[in-house]
Amino acid sequence: MNKVSVVILNYNGQKLMQQYLPTVIANSCGAEIVVADNGSTDGSVEWLTSTYPELRVIAFDKNYGFAEGYNQALKLVDNEYYVLLNSDVRTPEGWLSPLFDYMETHSECVACQPKIRSEHEPEKFEYAGASGGFMDIYGYPLCRGRVMGYIETDSNQYDTIKEIFWATGACLMIRSKAYWDAGGLDGRFFAHQEEIDLCWRLKARGSSIVCIPQSVVYHVGGGSLGYESPFKTKLNFRNNALLLYKNLSADRYWWTYLFRLLLDWVAALQMLLQNKPKNAYAVIEAQIEFIKMRKDFKIDRKQNLALTKYKKPSGLLNLWLIWQVYINKKQKYSDL
Repeated sequence: MNKVSVVILNYNGQKLMQQYLPTVIANSCGAEIVVADNGSTDGSVEWLTSTYPELRVIAFDKNYGFAEGYNQALKLVDNEYYVLLNSDVRTPEGWLSPLFDYMETHSECVACQPKIRSEHEPEKFEYAGASGGFMDIYGYPLCRGRVMGYIETDSNQYDTIKEIFWATGACLMIRSKAYWDAGGLDGRFFAHQEEIDLCWRLKARGSSIVCIPQSVVYHVGGGSLGYESPFKTKLNFRNNALLLYKNLSADRYWWTYLFRLLLDWVAALQMLLQNKPKNAYAVIEAQIEFIKMRKDFKIDRKQNLALTKYKKPSGLLNLWLIWQVYINKKQKYSDL
């Protein structure tokens, strides 16, 4: 595994690393382990250097966010394969070999992910990735094993290796050359959906991304931002609008954007009715920020579309997820 660097980006996650870093060190088959610290103030760096003096630690003087934090860290990592791994992931014995072996024997594949189960409910998939990511025609992400908020029990129903649209940033193996050729993660996203944006660029240019369920890891989820965080709500809605703008072809973009704008207002109204006014306001903030930021992405959009070989890459599904889930009551990936 001397071709692989497992890179963990940490921000005030000392307690999580105390729990989960030992599993990474013990079970990563000799791969290089790197922890990049995003300006933590909880003593993470001091703990790392005293507890694991042999470990490579990259310490930043500020929080770059998830996307730019990885860009800054990976510039300093020299290996054929990167594994981007969250600090709240437990890695059992043998987790890395299926990913590495597949990448070594499938040159067309530039990125992959394992099956992601929940650390707190190990019999279930975990929200952020499950058994591989897809997207509907209006930009709503879904996974094998997780559709909207409906999470399935893992009974080996999605254990085939499958071409997917996006691989989760919670545990993403990617060829270093492909990462940089595509421009890396977009640091302006800060956090959330930046891996979908990267995967979309890779897929549109003709690359393959797969889920390999023979590898299984366990993810806590919400380690940095809780699921109910208004800031997280804002990032998700804003970044989803950004990735659609960056990557959707001209013949699809404007009608998709206008319909999503309407759906986002409906989502904000629903949050108000659920007594979540801060989250509702975060949706409005997201729309305002997107409009202000859009001009800064015009060049990126032009470049992406110029390099696009496939306007509709595999995994970009021809369905409207909200209709299928809430009207047709199809709440499992296998039912869609």
